Amino acid sequence: MIKILGFILTIAGGIGLVMGILGVFGSMEVGMSPWALIILGIIFFFAGIGLLKHRKDSDQT
Repeated sequence: MIKILGFILTIAGGIGLVMGILGVFGSMEVGMSPWALIILGIIFFFAGIGLLKHRKDSDQT
């Protein structure tokens, strides 16, 4: 379960980073500050990578 959450956070962070960078350079308008998207993308990306790197996947809680 932890690895699935890590994978989802990594993908969401990557998408946020790409949309934020495209917004900063003017190719895309998303309706919110591109800097906010970049910051959230970085946080989600590194949180997902951290979960994938340091947690063992098990069904026990």
